[in-house]
This record gives sequence, structure tokens and C-alpha cells, in this order.
Amino acid sequence: MAFSGGKDSVVILDLVKRSGVKYDAHYNITGIDPPELFYFIRDNFPEVERHRPETTIWKLIVKKMMPPTRRVRYCCEYLKERGGAGRRVITGVRHAESSRRSKRGFIEECFKDKHKIYVNPIIDWLDEDVWEYIKTRGLKYCSLYDEGFKRLGCIGCPMAGKIGREKEFARWPAYEKKFRTAFAAAAAARNLKNCSQEWADTHPLLQSWVDGEAMFNWWMKEQKHKDDPDQTVMFE
Repeated sequence: MAFSGGKDSVVILDLVKRSGVKYDAHYNITGIDPPELFYFIRDNFPEVERHRPETTIWKLIVKKMMPPTRRVRYCCEYLKERGGAGRRVITGVRHAESSRRSKRGFIEECFKDKHKIYVNPIIDWLDEDVWEYIKTRGLKYCSLYDEGFKRLGCIGCPMAGKIGREKEFARWPAYEKKFRTAFAAAAAARNLKNCSQEWADTHPLLQSWVDGEAMFNWWMKEQKHKDDPDQTVMFE
């Protein structure tokens, strides 16, 4: 089972337990999840196996020499899309979460691994259904929901949109500082590698990413689409 600590995962874990089927639950530590979410999982779900990635988002930003974006989410590939090979993976994906997820099915074959099957048992549940189940069953949930957060995921996730990230950075300013520091290092690495002015003239982004501040400002304005709460789930 793919466990993220969000309300949908809490429901799925309870359903799996009640079903009596054999299972094991896994949480991929991204390093940029809200601290409250990490401690909620640690303190309330000791049976969930926690996995640390081989790298960090900060190192990835410098290595890729660019920010993670909606179109280029290398962060998910390295920090979330791990495990579950050749297995049935239960997730809390729901149609109501976004237009993209509205096209998902109850049972799906992983496009990267034909032997890995996703099972999405609450695919047709609405938010109201999820909260009703949590309250009826008396399940614990992360306190961030009571602060008004609708989605719980990586801080600074490009899928949260500009407004979502601004809210997250206001709540956890230390992470904004870390992103700015990483972008400064990424811009320096990019400028060092791309020393040819002729080559730079053909790549407009190189001209706008002159330093970390410019890269951060571009990144915060990069979202030109409607905010979408969809994120890549673990094991996807």
C-alpha cells in the first residue's frame, strides 16, 4: 500500500486493515513534506515502513541545473516513484481530486512496469465521503487540515500552483530559503557550464536564469495553468 499520510491514505489503510487481506504499507520520505505530516505518520502509524531516498531535492536541483516544474517533475521520479515492482499497489487516488485523475480507473496497469497493478478502491469517493468515513470511524488525521490546507504534499510542489506555494512558504519559510539557496547553486552551475554566449542566445531561459533570485522568481510565476492539486502518487 502506498501511504502518504493524507486523508485518503488514512481511509485506505483502515479499509485494508478491516478487509483482512495481507498487506504492507510504505511511505517514501521526500525530505520536503511538511514536518507536521512526517511526525503524524511517525507517531501514529508505526507499522508503515518509511523509506529515505538516495538523494535530496536540493542536490537534484543543482544536478539538473533547473527548478522542478509541472512539465519536468524530476523530483517525483527520484523521491516518490520507487517500489512496488511486480506487485498490486493500493492507492488513495480519487476522480474528484483533479481533471487528470478523473480519467483514472479502479484497476490500472503501470505504464512503466506491466507487472505492477494499481488498485484504487476509493476512486469514486468525494471529499465529503472521505471526511464522513474518517469521522464515523474516529480516525486520526493530520492537523494541517484543520489549518485550512486542502492538500498535503511536498512543500513547494509545482502542482500546487503559485498561490499554493506562497501559502506553503508563508507557513514554512525555512523551505523557501532552502529553495533559494539551491536555485543559486543551480544557476551558478548552469552559468559555469554554458559559457558560450552564442549558445546562450538560443536558449532564452539561460538569459532569465542569471542567478538564483531570477530562477526563483521565474519558478514562482511559471504556473500559467489553473491550480491543480494532482500529484504523482508513490510507486507511480
